[in-house]
Amino acid sequence: MHIDETATYYTATKKYNLNFPSLENDIDVDVVIIGGGFSGIHTALELAEKGITNTAVLEARYLGFGGSGRNGGQVMAGIGHDLDKIKSAVGEEGVKTILALSELGPQIMRERIARYQIDADFQTGYVYLGFNPRQSKTLRQWEGLFTSLNTRDDIHYLEGEALQSVIGSRAYQSGLVHMGGGHVHSLNLLLGEAQALTTRYGGRIFEHSPVVEVSYGDRIRVRTAKGSVTASKLVWCCDGFINHLEPELHRSTINTYAFQLMTEPLSDELIARISPIRGAYSDIRPIIDYYRVTRENRLLFGAATPLVDYIPGDLKAWNRRRMLKIFPYLDKVKIDLAWGGPMASTRNLFPQIGTLPGRDNAFFVQGYCGFGVTPSQIICKVLAEGITGGSERYRLISSVPRQSLNGKDNFRALLCTLGKAMHQTAGYWQGRR
Repeated sequence: MHIDETATYYTATKKYNLNFPSLENDIDVDVVIIGGGFSGIHTALELAEKGITNTAVLEARYLGFGGSGRNGGQVMAGIGHDLDKIKSAVGEEGVKTILALSELGPQIMRERIARYQIDADFQTGYVYLGFNPRQSKTLRQWEGLFTSLNTRDDIHYLEGEALQSVIGSRAYQSGLVHMGGGHVHSLNLLLGEAQALTTRYGGRIFEHSPVVEVSYGDRIRVRTAKGSVTASKLVWCCDGFINHLEPELHRSTINTYAFQLMTEPLSDELIARISPIRGAYSDIRPIIDYYRVTRENRLLFGAATPLVDYIPGDLKAWNRRRMLKIFPYLDKVKIDLAWGGPMASTRNLFPQIGTLPGRDNAFFVQGYCGFGVTPSQIICKVLAEGITGGSERYRLISSVPRQSLNGKDNFRALLCTLGKAMHQTAGYWQGRR
């Protein structure tokens, strides 16, 4: 089944009317970046802040066409789903280092919004929610972990009636409030960064310029239908849209799907009941429900199929049923829009960065596994360090091996279903189910 990936809340409410030309000549730059989502624009901006401004970003369609322009906008702590999955590669100390990095994402985002005066509706306040005593125990453990990493922001555990002070739902038993997190209009964040990249630093962006061929060497040549870019370094930032263009990267991620809906505008009273802090929320199950209120008093609610991987025939009805399990009093509320699309996942549920084998000037980043809005801020900062000479944290994260996903082209849905079953089972033993 085909789903419309373009009609989203974000495209309907974007504040930046940016349009970039397609590439129609041959140019020479220091770094060429393929992909105009968070990874591509974050990385280009990080490089520009380091003085590398002679860059070109090539986007096959338009900025934010992929997951960067249709996600939940959740600003939350963490990188990946389960750091125990990479412990054998990075060791106990490596896990601690990555865990410490995981709190940087919201901080980087807030600083960037302030530096470039980006109008992205950033709102503080995130609540992780638990349904049962097992999850409540896990949230208490998270409280200690988060407060050990973050002493700037209010982080506190709630349960019972006290929970109603932050979330208007009786579905939950407990919650962990993290005021360092929150939510953001992710497409406006992306476009605001793109504006800063081009106007302040002179970086070049080309939309509607799909890459048709890459020739590697000391100088890399990237060809589009009407032009080409020659560069000293290349960065692949295609995530779920690599589409065999670079087989080495295509083989190590698999696309699964997430879906969101947007309600009609709600009254101030109803919004205050849903979210007294006007924050963002998710439960802590292996495959979460996530939601937030918007500046326009709408509820944006998202989810993925919890076990069997498929695309629902009626996105509005499917997601509405999930929403009503949490907020039954919204049964008369109309759903204005629903959308969805692919997101690239990895076997270890951890993002991948590094260089292609034997090609030290060809970098890549991919595989956020549905958690890319905030972690991409951290990951791309680390990647930029790798591009400009390396760092200890780049060497650490790029040391996590990529694992092939054999049979993904013919058995995608089956492999995703098996992966979800394993993820759900692991979640039970981790106190998340």
